[in-house]
Amino acid sequence: MKVSKYLSKHLRHQPERIGLILDDAGWVEIDTLITAAAAHGFRFTREELGHVVAANDKQRFAIDGTRIRASQGHSIDVELGLPPATPPAHLYHGTAARSLDAIRAEGLRPMNRHDVHLSPDRETATRVGARRGRPVVLSVDAGAMHRDGHVFHVSANGVWLTKAVPARYLRFPEAH
Repeated sequence: MKVSKYLSKHLRHQPERIGLILDDAGWVEIDTLITAAAAHGFRFTREELGHVVAANDKQRFAIDGTRIRASQGHSIDVELGLPPATPPAHLYHGTAARSLDAIRAEGLRPMNRHDVHLSPDRETATRVGARRGRPVVLSVDAGAMHRDGHVFHVSANGVWLTKAVPARYLRFPEAH
């Protein structure tokens, strides 16, 4: 298992699996993480960890001094402390074609995460959608949502977060 996937699993979803206790904002001491991982048969050094954090193309993790946390995507209860932000007029969401009927009916929901994740550009959304099959990119009228009182946050790695996106704010690609 790669270090990045290991970090995602234990900093976003199952810290208790290796005995980690994250603070309210999702932070844990790096030495505590390394020790806990080693005690459960997964070894890596502080240098390897630093390389993974720095080299991750999506900047999924943040280091602050002696602590580390996942930037977003948690299924556990954390408060990232991100201030509300004014989104651009349009954001994008990449998904798989098989999800379109449910999205048309219910909009975008966070599923097992705290927030819906939105991309600032079509290219990023296409890469996200491709992880689950043939990608479909939806355009989100974030400007209208914001004017209507929906709150947005932007994570340290540029992912836009909001609680849900009602279907009326979505633009679906035309079927070919």
